[in-house]
Amino acid sequence: MLSNKLDKISFWSLFIVIVLLPLFFLPFTKIPVEISKGLLLIVGLSISFIFWIIARFIDGKIIFPKSWFLIAGLGILFAFLLSSLFSSTINVSFFGTMFDVGTFWFIFTTFLLMLMSSLIFNNSRNVKILFLGFILSSVFLIFFQILHLFLPNMLSFGILSEKISNILGSWNALAFFTGLFVIISIFILDFFSISKLVKILINISLVLSLFLIFLINFSTVWIILGIFALLLFIYKISFSIGSNDVEKSKNFPVTSFIIVIISLVFFISGQFISGFLPQSLQISNNEVRPSFSTTLSVTKLALIKDPVLGIGANKFNEIWNVYKPKTINDTKFWNTSFNEGFGLVPTFFSTTGIFGILTWVIFFGLLISIGLKLFFSSHREEKFNIKVIVFYIMSLYLFFVSFFYPIGPVLFLLAFAFLGVFIGIYFINRINGEVVIYFLDNKKKSFLTIFFLFSMIIFSISIVFKYIERFVSISYFQKAMSAETMQIAEYNINKAISLYSNDLYLSTYAQIYLLKANSLILKVTKGSSLTDIEKGDLQISFNQALKSAQLAVEYNNMNYLNFETLGSVYEAGFSFGITDAFTKAVEAYNEASKLNPLNPSLKINLARLYFNNKEIQKAKDFANESLSLKSDYLDGLITLSQIYKNENNNKDAIIYAEKALYFYPENKDLKEYLNYLTNQDISSDNSGVLNGNKIPILKKQ
Repeated sequence: MLSNKLDKISFWSLFIVIVLLPLFFLPFTKIPVEISKGLLLIVGLSISFIFWIIARFIDGKIIFPKSWFLIAGLGILFAFLLSSLFSSTINVSFFGTMFDVGTFWFIFTTFLLMLMSSLIFNNSRNVKILFLGFILSSVFLIFFQILHLFLPNMLSFGILSEKISNILGSWNALAFFTGLFVIISIFILDFFSISKLVKILINISLVLSLFLIFLINFSTVWIILGIFALLLFIYKISFSIGSNDVEKSKNFPVTSFIIVIISLVFFISGQFISGFLPQSLQISNNEVRPSFSTTLSVTKLALIKDPVLGIGANKFNEIWNVYKPKTINDTKFWNTSFNEGFGLVPTFFSTTGIFGILTWVIFFGLLISIGLKLFFSSHREEKFNIKVIVFYIMSLYLFFVSFFYPIGPVLFLLAFAFLGVFIGIYFINRINGEVVIYFLDNKKKSFLTIFFLFSMIIFSISIVFKYIERFVSISYFQKAMSAETMQIAEYNINKAISLYSNDLYLSTYAQIYLLKANSLILKVTKGSSLTDIEKGDLQISFNQALKSAQLAVEYNNMNYLNFETLGSVYEAGFSFGITDAFTKAVEAYNEASKLNPLNPSLKINLARLYFNNKEIQKAKDFANESLSLKSDYLDGLITLSQIYKNENNNKDAIIYAEKALYFYPENKDLKEYLNYLTNQDISSDNSGVLNGNKIPILKKQ
């Protein structure tokens, strides 16, 4: 039957997406691993969806599982849609720079993945194939990553440059994925009847998994792994109640018991045990994210301002820049704009408002309630199937992890995919567990249904082509960033923008042309005159930089970096006498400072600008303001030192230079500068000292 063949294509397409999602990447392309996985997801999921729709045309009916999970998922999707529509920067909330986690389109894709998984993996055969396929891909990933730790250069594939680089995503996300495989191994060893050979292979893989978690050295993984292993241990023990002593001894959950003990030992020991091997192999875990209390703090302030629908999906970095605590400036992450909070789900809470929070609460309430029903009702009444429990636990584990870590796209997509499998096999095989829609028995219903399904096919094809277009733009953007000549950079950034125009590309475009303009301005400052052709190039470069910076601001007027770029363009224009450039630069820098009020570097931009406009007191005020935000800010200290030097006040110039050296005693450039102040007479001509013309140029800290 033709519909069966089409369903097989749909099945295998979705199978490839789920099984290869952890493994897929594009070697030797310099495209980030997590972005490359989006190509597999969009193309594979669209193929599965399109062929499933065509099969329904032939069958004349659609069968859905009767599950409140799908309704709750639609509620989350609706919350993200409303939050995006009412966002001040709709483009950022809908798609982001490149299919960002937290955008409406990403959440739409996760929902579609869950829906398709529930429709396709609704029988034991399909579920078994998927389960085996995922186990094999997981084992391959774990083996590969361990080999890569010892052979990083040989297995770099032009993209995995460091020891901790991996084909899943972030280093800590790999730990959580490996923890997922440990959970699967517990199920196989404690709950399934398997041959000795399979048991040996699973045990070897389990040991390697624990070894990899040991190397990654992220304590949260041990805590969560221990909790789930304990739950499985208790659940298995409950099976043995009422059995005789021989059966109890056979059914004792050895694997889960051992995992609980190991997790407890590593958690209690701290770095005494868990830090030994990573230090020996020189493997450091440097991933940083906001703490729970800080995430909660900025979320509360954001919800006070935008309580119902939030600031807008995918805009945590804007919340962070505006509401981050001042104590962050005492750390080395003072200039970091975090895109995610303590965990992925808490990040969603902070951006989609109370309505979004309620939809997630309902969703997770359903998830917990169905779990309690599974674990505490009798097996006969629920037609117990261990495969149902496996996929439920896999999904629950990943959702649980998403509360405590920004797990990235792969694990979050897998959480929804596994939940979809659970929905398919659990609900459709129950009495009255499905909804059947026949649409060929009525002309009106037939027309509307076919029109809708056909529209979905066109929509899916359009999305694929649009995504591929944007995906290709990344390649050109990467080439522009690594270009060795200005001409190559110009060509590639123009190609990238022609395929997908966003504020990151536009700002980069502005900076490329600003560099070109500054190279000509520098020629003038050194006493050379420009030819007519060079004067024309200078004007064109400035106009191109200005136009692009303005477009970046229009695209996202809530990103302080766009205003900072615009300010730097106007500042360059001011340096060669463009009318109103100074005023425009001040306005742009002030807007940037409003969006990131605790960033001291923005105050220094204004200090430098006012200094070059001969407004020395305002320059001092802004430099001092930068130090009030961050007392050890090197650029602020050196700026004040240079201002006082310009005023022939060598004493105060040395005081601020010594303060800077106190905070950064290993800075060689700073030592050279202080030596310069101490041993050289003050020049009567100190113009332009803030630009580094008269003193050693300092590296930014």
